[in-house]
Amino acid sequence: MNLSVIQIIKLGQQYIGFWPEKAELSRYFADYRAVQSARFVCRYFPALALFIFIMQLYFSSGFFLGSGSIANVVNALPQALVYGLFFLSIPVQALVFLGVKADKFLPPSLASWYRSGLEKAKEQGSQNKLTDLAIAKPRYIDLAKLLQLTFASNNN
Repeated sequence: MNLSVIQIIKLGQQYIGFWPEKAELSRYFADYRAVQSARFVCRYFPALALFIFIMQLYFSSGFFLGSGSIANVVNALPQALVYGLFFLSIPVQALVFLGVKADKFLPPSLASWYRSGLEKAKEQGSQNKLTDLAIAKPRYIDLAKLLQLTFASNNN
């Protein structure tokens, strides 16, 4: 599909939300590690970006040595902004990467596994939740929804 950048980022957020946090999935899906990394980056890197921005200004100002000035802070501001914006862009990059991945169709082998998993879930009685998952060409986000539904029904 043709999606805008904002739609891709939102799809990446949805993809992160649908993946269950079950460590056993890492043996079967490489996407699990990518989703876990993206969760980590989205959770901690905004604060890290702010910390790096402040530390850049603090250390370049010279105040900790007793010889600081506002002029030093102003001179260090562009460099601190670049570092801060770089670290702020990493979560956005992770969401774009996962949004693009979520929109891709499953390869044939994984699509057949998806269909068999869908049939097993139907046998377990989750019929009303599976109507939107029964599609001809499943995508990675559909796989994440199926896994979420499967693990949610196993916990009940």
